[in-house]
Amino acid sequence: MIYLARHGQTAYNLEGRFQGWGDVPLDETGREQARQLALAVAALEPVTLVSSNIARAFETATIVSELVGLKPQVDERFAETETGEWTDRSFADVAAEDPEAFTSFVKLSADWGFPGGESFATQAARVAAGLDDWRARSETGVTVIICHGNVIRLALRAAGRDGSERPDNGSLVAL
Repeated sequence: MIYLARHGQTAYNLEGRFQGWGDVPLDETGREQARQLALAVAALEPVTLVSSNIARAFETATIVSELVGLKPQVDERFAETETGEWTDRSFADVAAEDPEAFTSFVKLSADWGFPGGESFATQAARVAAGLDDWRARSETGVTVIICHGNVIRLALRAAGRDGSERPDNGSLVAL
């Protein structure tokens, strides 16, 4: 069984900014969310803990690992979408400047990509490959993957679920 968990909150989450592959650290609320997530993960008795390579996810995974006693295995396939030229920009500024593109972002439109960044189709393919790989390795127990909002949304969509709602920071979702 695979569970996906979203990293704890960062200042960018609070401000409504695009983080992409940027290494924005958790804020104190995010660290507390990671500690609460660790309790939920421990109850699952995982055999494997996987993390995106991006700092906010790895910091969350490190906090979780302290309670569950598993070293996080880094897998770059679970990195957030590369947001290119939108990295560090506010949602409000981008929505005002290019409302059509912003709507494509919100809807996870597969044929759309961030200017100078990654398309959701490309990200969905790498996430699917990562999930297939970990499913093949995880037949004997629970695997928890600490990742990002769009990763979770794309994975849920690929599993035939809605995927339209953005998961909360520190949330845990069963696939």
